[in-house]
Amino acid sequence: MRKLKLIWDFHGPNSSKTAEHHEIHLKEYIQLEKLDITITGIQKISDMHAIAFLVVDEHDMKPIRDALKPHRGQVYTS
Repeated sequence: MRKLKLIWDFHGPNSSKTAEHHEIHLKEYIQLEKLDITITGIQKISDMHAIAFLVVDEHDMKPIRDALKPHRGQVYTS
């Protein structure tokens, strides 16, 4: 089963803090919806760009994408 990484981009001097905060909301959504998602995270790309992400199975992606509206996605490789 292919896994997809749903990504939210944040830009600016506070991008890392914003990404950290967004990950909290992603974890709350996972718990609220009782989803079997175990991979979330943040990544600092540069001083002015950070991302928050979660990893879903491809067959579960559409309703999660529609509810959370990520900025982009890509195939996940561990």
